[in-house]
Amino acid sequence: MADTPILELRGVSKRFGAVEALTKVDFTVRAGDVQALVGDNGAGKSTLIKGIAGIYPFDEGDFFFSGHKVQVNSPRESAELGIKVVYQDLALADNLDVVANMFLGREEINPPWRLNEAVMEREAIKTLASLSVTTLRSVRQIIAGLSGGQRQAVAIARAVMGDAKLVILDEPTAALGVAQTRQVLDLVRRLAEKGLAVIMISHNLHDIFECADRITVLRLGHNVAEYVRSETNQQEVVQAITAGKISNVPGMKEA
Repeated sequence: MADTPILELRGVSKRFGAVEALTKVDFTVRAGDVQALVGDNGAGKSTLIKGIAGIYPFDEGDFFFSGHKVQVNSPRESAELGIKVVYQDLALADNLDVVANMFLGREEINPPWRLNEAVMEREAIKTLASLSVTTLRSVRQIIAGLSGGQRQAVAIARAVMGDAKLVILDEPTAALGVAQTRQVLDLVRRLAEKGLAVIMISHNLHDIFECADRITVLRLGHNVAEYVRSETNQQEVVQAITAGKISNVPGMKEA
């Protein structure tokens, strides 16, 4: 495992008017690790990942990627670093097949403006095979006919295709059945085994303890706890989520 984190945030904050959504948060992710990000609703999880993705650039703090200090002010700049995000809605086009979805917006074109279907199909099959995705009968299946677990696999494969270094997964097992959840969690582990850094946001602590290496807890916009998964338990994490110590709450006077 690399000594230098793939992502390191130091003291990042984000405000929306009078609301301070993040307050001097430190956050680190290493290549080959699944870093879980947990917290109650309103803890700041979505704001943190959207800051990493360049949707809500941080107001202050330092952003390091692969050991270099960077400025990320847009989703394009984040993606160019190799940061890929799979949001909870997956952003798949139901009327298109697996290949078309994996290449949506970056299609292979042959002159004069014809899709190179053969190349795209080969690359889609290669990427899915590298992740050991075996639940799809064909890459020409229409997305509307896939199960929730299969859709999640397609969305993840699309994200890692190419130059991905860090993959952010927002509630990847939400609304999935037992078998589909198992498939997705196995896929998350395979991403880390391939050397990618993974951030997994989830409210399901059972899933977190199934596949995470490290756990970061946010509460009211503060990083209140960090754990090595093998050295903690669900009760300790729940305690941090509900009552983790906060150094100061914006808008409240110190006693």
